[in-house]
Amino acid sequence: MAGGIEIAFEPLSSRGRGGDVVVFVGDDLALSGPAAEILGRPGAELVARAAASERFKGKAQSALVLPAPAGVEADRLVVIGLGSEKDRAKTDWTLLGGFTAGKVGGRSARVVLDWPGYAGSARDVADFTLGARLRSYRFDQYKTKKKDEDEAGAALSLLVADPSGAQAAARDAAAVAEGVILARNLVNEPPNVLYPEEYARRVSELTSLGVEIEILDVARMKELGMGALLAVAQGSAREPRVAIMRWNGADDPSEPPLALIGKGVVFDSGGVSIKSAGGMEDMKGDMGGSAAVVGTLHALAARKAKANVVGAIGIVENMPDGNSYRPSDIVTSLSGQTIEVINTDAEGRLVLADVLWHVQATYKPKAMIDLATLTGAIIVALGQDIAGLFSNDDALSAQITAAGEAAGEKVWRMPLIPAFDKAIDSKFADMKNTGGRHGGAATAAAFLKRYVNDVPWAHLDIAGVGMSSTPSEINRSWGAGWGVRLLDRLVREHYER
Repeated sequence: MAGGIEIAFEPLSSRGRGGDVVVFVGDDLALSGPAAEILGRPGAELVARAAASERFKGKAQSALVLPAPAGVEADRLVVIGLGSEKDRAKTDWTLLGGFTAGKVGGRSARVVLDWPGYAGSARDVADFTLGARLRSYRFDQYKTKKKDEDEAGAALSLLVADPSGAQAAARDAAAVAEGVILARNLVNEPPNVLYPEEYARRVSELTSLGVEIEILDVARMKELGMGALLAVAQGSAREPRVAIMRWNGADDPSEPPLALIGKGVVFDSGGVSIKSAGGMEDMKGDMGGSAAVVGTLHALAARKAKANVVGAIGIVENMPDGNSYRPSDIVTSLSGQTIEVINTDAEGRLVLADVLWHVQATYKPKAMIDLATLTGAIIVALGQDIAGLFSNDDALSAQITAAGEAAGEKVWRMPLIPAFDKAIDSKFADMKNTGGRHGGAATAAAFLKRYVNDVPWAHLDIAGVGMSSTPSEINRSWGAGWGVRLLDRLVREHYER
């Protein structure tokens, strides 16, 4: 039961009892044939009268909730507006599913997924279920007292034209929902629970889905020469880990994989360059990029994606201590390049540098995408509804942009020019870990670019969308699990065979 909700499929002719009945109307308030049949003449008349008295115009994302009329075996009638014919033609089925689940709450409901001019496909119905599952998510296991309505689990019976086709399509959507929910859980967990060793253990649970897992401990990282990542971790009592996940779903197991890399800083105090106290509690979410990678690997494996994908995350805690790395330290990364530390709070790029280099050298991927809650500068630039995209490859950038648009996780491409690369040159080492205040998101991306060689690469700075996310029809959680739906769509459309 993904997302705390049960979903079943029935033919449009089904008749049930109890719970809510949900019907859909456009701006003309016309009911579909099956909906009119369920409600009968009294129900249709009630909708017309109530719409007039409540000034309900059937606009998109509007709803009218009424006591069920006499003769209708239900508790409530929920009428959901879809807007004009033009609005209906561009219905976002995922958002519609979320909006519907929000209006039903924790109740059971029969949802008549039909309206005049309906042209939905099995894939559209699957997207509806995805939205409903994501809207129903709650992270409340640490609450000892819960409201009565929080205890109830919703159950939706979707009345559709092709129940078997919808059910088959919805299996993939359920896998994606599970991936998003896993990512949300990881981001929402407190850092005393989700420390690096525990995070690595949870990643290892993906073996049950057929994902190959390799965990690099400190000894192995030292042997490889991951000096940048180890420097970040050395102030913490918790040892770091690197978790590598391999899903080989393509028919040809030797086909070069797509590589996904995530920043997994489970708590970021800023280290010696300590952050201010206000808002520091949010730094448990500084591993949102890694959570997206783990959630995506779960989704791909659960739906048996026909693609080869490698996921790699660097898991560390950045803490102040007598053994912490300091501003002015010079560390040697796995690539052999040296880094002058200017600010220990610019730690995520050091973690990513070693993981990026290891992945491109070891797995020879066809493309690499990293995700990281990397800079506050990207929030200043783009706010909290869109992620920043930096890339050395126009084709990859276009694919990610289109996948984000289709999945509802939008990105905006930002510039990568030689001036940004020059800004991170150091007087004492090959580079420094920050280029100063101006253009902070861009100079961070320029730093990462030095660790990808000629591999097509994209960097997604998700600081604005990965945590403390804007509430939406499909998310009421602090951690949105942002990135899983985008990456799953990207793999589906461009990497599966």
